[in-house]
Amino acid sequence: MIEARAKLKNSKRIVVKIGTSSLVYGNGKTNLKRIQTLARVISDLMNTGKEIVLVSSGAVGLGVTKLNLPEKPGTIEERQAVAAVGQVNLMRTYGRAFEDYGYTAGQVLLTKNIIDGEESKKNSLNTFNALLKMNVIPIVNENDTVAVDEIKFGDNDNLSSIVARLIGADLLIILTDIDGYYSQNPNEHPDAVLYHNISDLSVKIEAAAGGAGSKLGTGGMLTKVHASRLAAEHGTNAVIANGNDPEIIYSILDGEDVGTLFIATSEPVGGDI
Repeated sequence: MIEARAKLKNSKRIVVKIGTSSLVYGNGKTNLKRIQTLARVISDLMNTGKEIVLVSSGAVGLGVTKLNLPEKPGTIEERQAVAAVGQVNLMRTYGRAFEDYGYTAGQVLLTKNIIDGEESKKNSLNTFNALLKMNVIPIVNENDTVAVDEIKFGDNDNLSSIVARLIGADLLIILTDIDGYYSQNPNEHPDAVLYHNISDLSVKIEAAAGGAGSKLGTGGMLTKVHASRLAAEHGTNAVIANGNDPEIIYSILDGEDVGTLFIATSEPVGGDI
């Protein structure tokens, strides 16, 4: 397990996913400090020659705040409208943050039908490769403004895993509001054990995970475990870690025993999803 952790420092192409709960305060306002820290860490890693793709939630959450709504709307059309407003604010915030460190962000909005089609999937991969070659940081989100159930990924945990497999990423980092994958919900069971390294990628590893995410988000630990397991099955190491301080990304790449590592069983292959 120590060897698997040590190898993470060699990861060149990395997908970082951050959830709504890590981007907004409990009152729904944007956590500007965390976004700024995340932008600094990613920019610093780009300075070392690494290629970073950021999968970011938060469009609906920021839209709810911008429109002064009491909670996330219940109807599809209302959520799509809120996402349209939130997406503008999300990208503006990221754009300013990355510019402070000399980098440009590019928006990539996806829906499941794009990835399901061979030609459109290839075009998406080409776009990612071109952006990374230009030292642009792709910021990916589901196109919530037009997505309906038939063409939805379901959540950005699943989307981040698909993107990691599409671009042949060496490492997927899922930042959330908990330290990693526990044997039980640590908020309800003080004796819950944190799993640091997982090599068993069978479906049974998802059995202990469950529960929904925050009132502004869509995912829970189950979606993160599922996404990490599938990424590892396709050759991409995956780590679930606490995103309260994005500098934890440094600790992950230094091989420290933080978060939960799902150990890849092979080498990543781009386009293999």
